[in-house]
Amino acid sequence: MKIKEMFSLARVLSTLLLGLVYVTYVLVGGVVFWKLEGDLGQKDIGNLLLSKNRLFERYTCLNQEGLEEVAKVVQDASKAGLSLKRNSTSDGFWKFTSSAVFAATVVTTIGYGNMSPSTTAGQIFCVFFALFGIPLNLVVLNRVGKYMLAIERSFSNFLEGKTKRRTCTRFFVHLVSYLSGVLLFFVMPMMVFQLQESWTFSQAIYYCFITLSTIGFGDFVADSNPDKTYPQWYSVLMASWIFFGLAWLALLINHCIDILERLNTHFKQTWGGQKPEGKSADADVNNPDPQLEEEDKIKKPPVTE
Repeated sequence: MKIKEMFSLARVLSTLLLGLVYVTYVLVGGVVFWKLEGDLGQKDIGNLLLSKNRLFERYTCLNQEGLEEVAKVVQDASKAGLSLKRNSTSDGFWKFTSSAVFAATVVTTIGYGNMSPSTTAGQIFCVFFALFGIPLNLVVLNRVGKYMLAIERSFSNFLEGKTKRRTCTRFFVHLVSYLSGVLLFFVMPMMVFQLQESWTFSQAIYYCFITLSTIGFGDFVADSNPDKTYPQWYSVLMASWIFFGLAWLALLINHCIDILERLNTHFKQTWGGQKPEGKSADADVNNPDPQLEEEDKIKKPPVTE
């Protein structure tokens, strides 16, 4: 694309409009979070101060310095994955299974923050591990995503041969695919987490999305409660869910990106009178499915290089 075309009036206006929508969206989100969580946060602070004063009244031998030392012990125990309720010792966070899950959260950029390497050697290794692991993870997820699209396309072609209706068939296949993904990567894990972690359904579905979108706040982390004994299959199930769930959600997000790009193109045509590059203005009308162009390139599963 030439520089002159990049800085044409229509493109500049559409870019400014897109930036305005983005900033507005973020600011509106900030206002909503402020209103929903701000007052509650102030109440929590007040309750904590009252609890602190009651603690001093109940344990007269405890002063501010002693409270800080106790708080440090609790914080260190939480970071190490140890339970203060038990008299016996436990393995902590750095077991093989939890370490493998941690490695998965590094290369997928989830990064809950509930555990992190504390040794110099571990921190240096984490840098190089992520440096090569993140691109490798993207390549593998992209390959898995193409296989998912290939399976979906094969099923769509089979139905097209039976119904002779391309657009309706592909819309139906997309809908079934997305609903199946929601069931497999959100509903079923939500029920498992509710049983194993004793979370509410809202907390479990929140954790599922925060994990698979790689936001990873770390306020809820599965398989990390030192007061619980988890079955051996739990970590394996979690790692498999994260891997395939990331590939599926990436496809869904790419579909949303396609929709936004099409809206942007529509606005440019409506306001700027600009036609899409490399195709006629009627091309989008004849191709209403934003994933058709990508899917048409997938005639069969990709061959391993």
